Amino acid sequence: MTAFPAYPTTRPRRLRRNPVMRNLVAETSLHMDNLIYPIFVRHGKDDVRPIASMPGQVQWTLDKLGAEIKDIRARGIKAIMPFGIPEHKDPEGSDNLSPNGIMANAIRLIKDTCPDMMVISDICLCDYSSWGHCCIVDPSNHHLLNEPTLRYLAKAAVNHVQAGADMVAPSGMVDGMVASIRHGLNEASFIYTPIMSYAVKYASAFYGPFRDAAECAPKFGDRSTYQMDVRNTKEALKEVSLDVAEGCDIVMVKPAMPCLDIIKSVSDEFEVPVAGFQVSGEYTMIEAAAEKGWLDKKKVALESLWAIRRAGATMIFTYFAKDAAEWLA
Repeated sequence: MTAFPAYPTTRPRRLRRNPVMRNLVAETSLHMDNLIYPIFVRHGKDDVRPIASMPGQVQWTLDKLGAEIKDIRARGIKAIMPFGIPEHKDPEGSDNLSPNGIMANAIRLIKDTCPDMMVISDICLCDYSSWGHCCIVDPSNHHLLNEPTLRYLAKAAVNHVQAGADMVAPSGMVDGMVASIRHGLNEASFIYTPIMSYAVKYASAFYGPFRDAAECAPKFGDRSTYQMDVRNTKEALKEVSLDVAEGCDIVMVKPAMPCLDIIKSVSDEFEVPVAGFQVSGEYTMIEAAAEKGWLDKKKVALESLWAIRRAGATMIFTYFAKDAAEWLA
């Protein structure tokens, strides 16, 4: 009788033999409830403007936005993050504070069109400032002015929530921003509005296409004095601890794929939900390679989303959300 090797009785390969078995034992799930779709809204009328550096993404004018919101919701997407491109920008980013600014009007339209759509509002200054920075700056030396920026962010948060935003998300990495916004919201009686802090936002080279889309490239310098150094891990954990202590409800790590280790560390160490933002550069790389036939778009995009979830992200901001609605159906 032939003697067979004594293989271990629990070889994992036995659980990989067909798709049904692999799905039964999969440790990581991905559902539409995990995904948030970023969109761009611009001033003007009757204009759907493709974003050259982000294939498949466009800037919508308000008169075109309603139909897009209905389509997004019909696909099963339940949460979005709009970014506004105002007609006029100034050093104070005043459009973002106006009840009739592009973002306030967009939020109202979204909620009027689909009341059950969750609107997570980015309240950063960069989209609205003529400087293209995330803060109020001193025009004489271009230094960040922390206290005026905190007052600005609190006012912007209240403006967005009054328009109908369900959650606010400060993205500027400005010291004290969560505490200032929480105080402003509480003073305006919005005590139940959650804050998602971009607690770990690296000064990443992956943001380039977004700056084209939002028309917010800095007019001088860069953002490395307030966004995080990509080489640091301990600093990320310190930033999260500070924002959690100030009262944020959710923390975000950005960009997601280059920071899976950070998502994992934050998820393990802190008892708050963690979001990962699959940013414009991550999206564009996959789209461009797929267009060349070098990668399978569906397989690579889903693999990247599963990896972000596997690392510990409860939710993912992704420009692939509309595609994922079809892939996950």
